Amino acid sequence: MRPGSALRVLGVDPGLTRCGIGVVDVERDRRATLVGVTVVGTTAHEPLDARLLAIAEAVEAWLDRFEPEVVAVERVFSQMNVSTVMGVAQASGIVIAAAAKRGIPVALHTPSEVKAAVTGSGRADKAAVTRMVMKILRLESAPRPADAADALALALAHAWRGSAPGSPSAAGRTTAMTATALTPAQRLWQEAEAKSRRGR
Repeated sequence: MRPGSALRVLGVDPGLTRCGIGVVDVERDRRATLVGVTVVGTTAHEPLDARLLAIAEAVEAWLDRFEPEVVAVERVFSQMNVSTVMGVAQASGIVIAAAAKRGIPVALHTPSEVKAAVTGSGRADKAAVTRMVMKILRLESAPRPADAADALALALAHAWRGSAPGSPSAAGRTTAMTATALTPAQRLWQEAEAKSRRGR
């Protein structure tokens, strides 16, 4: 059971071959706790519809099981090759649709945004990101494969970049979430942000 003040974020590192899914609880003081992490794998030998179905079923199961306040997904970026872009976009669409069906807001973050939020450098390599994820979540071993650590990094980055519900950067974003629709955890985040701004 999550602490009453914690924001639960489900992060997804989308991909057809390996789709990382990670859930963290983040307190108002930024202390983060691992809730769960997994990687959904499919092979290129499987039909596309079967691969997408496997990802959809896994994501929906995790959304229903862990009931996150928000979902953070890696944004497709132009440096990828065409086949990779298509796979990431297809997997991302599955995740976004599953969250939308449940009324859960979705945030998109680029890899450089995630690296900067977690390590302090937008050019950090995967090893550096994994080390910081381990340190932040107080893990004794690294989540494997790397897609698992990336999913957790996405969730942490969302909470830490000031894009959590109720924060200044989220205030101007158009979403289906209104003040009256906020969950108790989201309202606590909003109140904490307001107190922080008043204390500056």
